[in-house]
Amino acid sequence: MELWPGRQHPLGSHADGNGTNFAVFSGGAQAVDLCLFDAEGTETRLPLTEVDAYVWHGYVPGVEAGQHYGYRVDGPWDPANGLRFNPSKLLLDPYARAVGGDIRWGQPLYAYEFGQPLTRNDKDSAPHTYRSVVTDEQFDWTDADGHDDVRPDTPYFQSVIYEAHVKGLTALHPDVPEHQRGTYAGVAHPAVVAHLKNLGVTAVELMPVHQFVQDDSLAAKGLRNYWGYNTIGFFAPHNEYASATDPCDQVREFKEMVKELHRNGLEVILDVVYNHTAEGNHLGPTVSFRGIDNGAYYRLMDGDKEHYLDYTGTGNSFNVREPHALQLIMDSLRYWVSEMHVDGFRFDLAATLAREFYDVDKLSTFFEMVQQDPVVSRVKLIAEPWDLGPGGYQMGNFPPQWTEWNGKFRDTVRDFWRGEPATLGEFASRLTGSSDLYGHSGRRPVASINFVTAHDGFTLADLVSYNDKHNEANGEDSRDGEAHNRSWNCGVEGPSDDAGILAVRARQQRNFLTTLLLSQGVPMILHGDELGRTQNGNNNAYNQDSALTWINWDTADSQLIDFVSRLVRLRAAHPVFRRRRFFNGHPVDRGDDGALPDIVWLRPDSAAMTGADWDSGFGRSIGVFLNGAGLPECDAQGRAVVDDCFLLLFNAGDNAVDFTLPDGEYAQRWVVEVHTDGVSASEFASGEMVSVTGRSVLVLRAPERN
Repeated sequence: MELWPGRQHPLGSHADGNGTNFAVFSGGAQAVDLCLFDAEGTETRLPLTEVDAYVWHGYVPGVEAGQHYGYRVDGPWDPANGLRFNPSKLLLDPYARAVGGDIRWGQPLYAYEFGQPLTRNDKDSAPHTYRSVVTDEQFDWTDADGHDDVRPDTPYFQSVIYEAHVKGLTALHPDVPEHQRGTYAGVAHPAVVAHLKNLGVTAVELMPVHQFVQDDSLAAKGLRNYWGYNTIGFFAPHNEYASATDPCDQVREFKEMVKELHRNGLEVILDVVYNHTAEGNHLGPTVSFRGIDNGAYYRLMDGDKEHYLDYTGTGNSFNVREPHALQLIMDSLRYWVSEMHVDGFRFDLAATLAREFYDVDKLSTFFEMVQQDPVVSRVKLIAEPWDLGPGGYQMGNFPPQWTEWNGKFRDTVRDFWRGEPATLGEFASRLTGSSDLYGHSGRRPVASINFVTAHDGFTLADLVSYNDKHNEANGEDSRDGEAHNRSWNCGVEGPSDDAGILAVRARQQRNFLTTLLLSQGVPMILHGDELGRTQNGNNNAYNQDSALTWINWDTADSQLIDFVSRLVRLRAAHPVFRRRRFFNGHPVDRGDDGALPDIVWLRPDSAAMTGADWDSGFGRSIGVFLNGAGLPECDAQGRAVVDDCFLLLFNAGDNAVDFTLPDGEYAQRWVVEVHTDGVSASEFASGEMVSVTGRSVLVLRAPERN
């Protein structure tokens, strides 16, 4: 084959119709071979002799999309000083846009001899590892009617996020063709899209879809990495989630999924894992970054470069102090927005990305690059605001354009509904958007991504059915997973046929969902919670790629689905539940009706809460008046937004509580909009006494004002 000099930019492989340009960064390499593979797996090595600014590059005429390739990088082998070059290891291109093949575990994947971590192993890894694949970026983003793909661009304050797993969402769906179940095509199937639209969610947040590795340790136990937080390819859609077998078709299938979801008004948010890679610690395999430039891509221990700084609990941390590592992250983010048309990202263990030295720095280079980037800065940016390193819990400290998973919302709401003492005050803060976390930096309620459940932990059905984790299936004697779940089994651990217990569990699920969807901020629903999905008490199902974690559509709770759908519609119809600014407690002129604050907290006797009431450690019941005339915002045409007034009555106690509805100053009558337990009437007059069942919510609307 001929090899021409080619260009150093852009990095990765890029076909132009006549051939393909290849470019890879390595600051410490002494030689780099481009390795091309034919259909039979025969390897041809082409030494790259052109190097500019540590980028090795070359152009190969005649190479087209679909070509499988990799790199072999030679240089010093000195693990004690962080140098791990080994040309016997075929390396995945960090910029590969598609990945072929699979990992076959064994000694050849490791650059050292087992039991002798400082001794180089020279077994060829090519038959055991992935291939990078040249792709064709051509794709028709227009629909059947000739309309271009249009991003929904849903404002945060109108968003309802649905966290989903590509495989788990559709692996058992009876209406999805069998060959499409568990795939990108399955997510875009009309039956799945119809369910999402019926729920009223606006965005699908997909758990990791970057190419990830099935762990050796799990494979040895007959398990699999189900969640996918083990990335090795930051540009390639995970090949196991495609119904297509050809890698180039897999890229197109992902784009087809995005196009179809967009056509139905649904955004696509990706859960991305830039904080570490699948190569693990100093005893991990050499698949890509480690063999290309170990010290550039990974944080090494000062004074002990054989070992890695680990802020993630996975063995390594990506080196955000190094320009080329940062460039890779930014290039990847831009690629998924520009070429794959995704609408945002949720950053796993985002605090790690802000560690330029040892402390988390919200003014770090990574955040500065995101802030000024004309592409990435314009999509949704959601942080998991913690990592496992010192000072890693950074909730409320991310830059203004970022939103954050609000773990305190989860914990507080769980504690309130299971009857923990002294939670009233914090419950009020979480219900109203967590201004204590986000208001001090000028952020708004939408900075809070509210959730009660997520992939990590109990499902909603399990949250009300188990006091303890039951992770025996994970093969670690249930030592893994969080021990403090803030859950309550309602009287019996696990499955029960007691009608009373089942009624309380069903009510508790409705309580959690009502609290979540009527709180200020952005709600996130875990996939399957609306159907009553269970994992049999497993709260760490990261390695359970089975019916334990897949949604069982045949046993879906249709009444719960309808309840969630009605809640989402209520939220969408009433801006009082999705304010763009925090409450201030100031009186609002309502014309002839006088003035009331934008929010009033009420005792069951309808008197306003006092300081002593908030300090009561035994308080379980509270009412909140939301003033529809107190919205300090305008619509798109600059008109003042005015809504109905609402009264939410929460009773987390065991017994029924009689609430006296406030007098006519608030409203003359109240219409029942939502109740998580039955009430005797559909409408009540001001001053009337209403019995609210133990552990239930009653939502009332004043219909006079609109």
